[in-house]
Amino acid sequence: MTHHRLLAPLVAAAMLAACGFQGTDSPEADSDRAESAAQPGSDGYDDPRTASQEEARFANGKVELTLPDGVTDEMMGERTPTMLAVQVMLDRSRHSPGVIDGRGGGNTDRAIRYYREAHGLSGGSEVDRALLESLFENERGDVFRTYTVTEADAQGPFYDVPESFAAMSDLEKLGYETPLEMLAERFHMDQDFLRALNPDADFGKAGTKLVIVSHGNGAIDGEIARIEVRKGDDSLVAFDEAGDIVASYPATIGSSRFPSPSGTMDVLAVAPEPNYTFTSEGREWGPEGTYILPPGPNNPVGGTWIDLAKEGYGIHGSPDPELIAKSNSHGCVRLTNWDAAALAKAVGQGVTVEFV
Repeated sequence: MTHHRLLAPLVAAAMLAACGFQGTDSPEADSDRAESAAQPGSDGYDDPRTASQEEARFANGKVELTLPDGVTDEMMGERTPTMLAVQVMLDRSRHSPGVIDGRGGGNTDRAIRYYREAHGLSGGSEVDRALLESLFENERGDVFRTYTVTEADAQGPFYDVPESFAAMSDLEKLGYETPLEMLAERFHMDQDFLRALNPDADFGKAGTKLVIVSHGNGAIDGEIARIEVRKGDDSLVAFDEAGDIVASYPATIGSSRFPSPSGTMDVLAVAPEPNYTFTSEGREWGPEGTYILPPGPNNPVGGTWIDLAKEGYGIHGSPDPELIAKSNSHGCVRLTNWDAAALAKAVGQGVTVEFV
């Protein structure tokens, strides 16, 4: 089956009911999105030989981790070598743990379950020998790499994003507020963890060398044929034509008050860098009035919108990656910005989305 990818201005006349979305691409959408989603090999990243060094090894039934120069056990805090290595390798395997923080938790457990299922391992979220052997064989033990802050990184621009929709609507873009926020999202990292690895760094100064994790590029091999939004598991799972799991992501899904839909629908379009239109008419939340909020990673629907056939519903990014699967949405499906962007590149018009 061939799916057609439709990049949308999505200029429907009606306001959309659930997330309040009405999207249009900004003129700078492609360049801004490419810059914010920079991957290994882009300006600032170390060379591939350095990036492929394996700091983690699985030997004698445990994970051994060599810390980069300048990083100490004290800086790692309670983060364990095993959990950090597992999260980084899961991120590269397209079974997203959400933000990489070295601490684990529900999103990491969820990613482990889907990785195990996709690789024919026994069920559960246990970090056992079978899981570790599979991860090290398939993803290798490179956990850290370096990145040098570029002039473009330092220049931003950065924005003071207000809380009210009225004030947001006056801005030209809902961009990153700080260099730390921008870089942490680029590296799929928790901001506190990035700061802990680089306690004396000026994240806004060109030439600053940072220790980061060897994160994945999000690329999904082939096309996605079907998606399941698993409401009881706070997850989105993507399948290929053969029915095999090719990616899984933690997801924020609707609540009992604002439930996500049930049943099956298709993807209508994909919109990078969408605007967000909110109207209070017929809505039980939000301010009075209608507001068109500009695009950017701190837009309420983040940097990507995947439009679904049920009016007002979509799969989209989020300005708060650390809250994914730890809160509720108003009915739509929220992913981290980087997971939403990766998913959008592998889906097209007509892909089936089933809420289960």
